[in-house]
Amino acid sequence: MANTLLSIQVIPKTPNGEDSIPYVDTAIEVIQKSGVKHQVNPLDTTMEGELTELLEIVRQMHEALVAAGSPSIISQIKIAHNPNGISMEKLTEKYRP
Repeated sequence: MANTLLSIQVIPKTPNGEDSIPYVDTAIEVIQKSGVKHQVNPLDTTMEGELTELLEIVRQMHEALVAAGSPSIISQIKIAHNPNGISMEKLTEKYRP
């Protein structure tokens, strides 16, 4: 069982002030290619896995954004860590019909 949930919102600066959504899409592609369980939400994306693995994905996201032309990135990150296990489903099950 995973021990960490990490939610991330990337706010990439764009080279010429253009729309940042294509850059956000690039960051989400990194998550999708990683194979970790994740959920894309309107304002952030939540990943489920091991802490070191998820932090490495964050690093890869930043590198991909720089490679795509973003001169700088701000990421807002929330981490829930429980060595005994944690999951998106368990935390939200009482809110599902």
